[in-house]
Amino acid sequence: MNRVLRIDSSITGDNSVSRQLASELIERLSAKEGEEGITLVERDFAKQPIPHLDGERLGALFVAAEARTPEQAEAVAFADTLIEELVDADTVVITLPMYNFSVPSMLKAWIDHVARAGVTFKYTESGVVGLLENKKVYLVSALGGIHEAGVTDFMRPYIKQVLGFLGITDVESISAEGLNMGDEARAEGLSKARSEIQQAVA
Repeated sequence: MNRVLRIDSSITGDNSVSRQLASELIERLSAKEGEEGITLVERDFAKQPIPHLDGERLGALFVAAEARTPEQAEAVAFADTLIEELVDADTVVITLPMYNFSVPSMLKAWIDHVARAGVTFKYTESGVVGLLENKKVYLVSALGGIHEAGVTDFMRPYIKQVLGFLGITDVESISAEGLNMGDEARAEGLSKARSEIQQAVA
């Protein structure tokens, strides 16, 4: 059974192109598994906002469990749930719309919750070691224009860096670009993305 964690970081709901493409990808992943199908866990930021990490939430992690206030216990439990969802997943599908050349802020907040020393990565004498291995990640991106990594696209390189830091190196990008550059460019971008979905699940 393929346990799939779907993370929808777009705040535009059903109008999101990245969401639509992710649904097509997951349908193909389920079909590939045959009768067993997949076990799907969904984390939708439009319906379940991710709070940004502030001093109180960060500080709660350093308070002994028995000494935490109810608010601190709730904050830690929320972060623990996000980590558990990621740890349990075999496959992760992240919808990745570009907002002002980078990731949606709630996706950054999600990263801040799940990147925890001693749990998802650790420090050693030889450097940092990611503790989340043997996972497949699909990044499903939607971009209004055409962007070059590291020049006007800081989104995809950043996510790959973060995932690698956590030990996840099997990362595949599916991108629909040029969506706001006219009908022809939009159609071409969507066609290319759907071709990448087909190849990714083949």
